[in-house]
Amino acid sequence: MEDRILNCKDCGNEFAFTAREQQFFAEKGFTNQPQRCRECRQSRRAQGTVARGTVRPSHEAVCAACGIQTTVPFRPRGDRPVYCRACFASHVPALV
Repeated sequence: MEDRILNCKDCGNEFAFTAREQQFFAEKGFTNQPQRCRECRQSRRAQGTVARGTVRPSHEAVCAACGIQTTVPFRPRGDRPVYCRACFASHVPALV
């Protein structure tokens, strides 16, 4: 294997797909080569995008235990209590 120069599909800049990276991809069973440079990959991760390219929704709620304002990744229905992260952790038994 030898280094390859690829073009980023987001910014259009060239980036190196090194022989070492190619070996890593092969060991992991990846068949596709990367399409984005390191900077664009990191930027996408920082934006909170998921695999489908959408942003994960968040909804405001009030914790049923301590009363603080919190955000949750689902729309509260009102018929069940919603807890902040700390209260949820104290109400759910540890998985062993």
